[in-house]
Amino acid sequence: MAYLDRVFHSLSDGTRRAVIAQLAGGPASVGELARQHRMALPSFMKHIHVLEESEIVVSRKMGRVRMCQLRPGALAAAQGWLEQERRVWETRLNQLDSFVETLAEQDNTHGHE
Repeated sequence: MAYLDRVFHSLSDGTRRAVIAQLAGGPASVGELARQHRMALPSFMKHIHVLEESEIVVSRKMGRVRMCQLRPGALAAAQGWLEQERRVWETRLNQLDSFVETLAEQDNTHGHE
């Protein structure tokens, strides 16, 4: 669960979600990624570190340039959790719908006696 907490923490920030979207197109340097955001490089690097800590992004130094890329399957745990929750709530809502329909039918039956 701690891993999932880190993933959702990473996804809770718009800048980090934007970086993930940028990296969906392929690897990019920190400089290329940072150009899209209006903040100082040290502040931007904090976002990169959060993404690395959650294992969504990996980076490596290539000479003087730090390259970032999405880790394949990094969001699979979050996707799996969301899918499981969707199924639970879908079942609950279907049960509620059936209950309301049953009440409506009982009301109609008793109202016509």
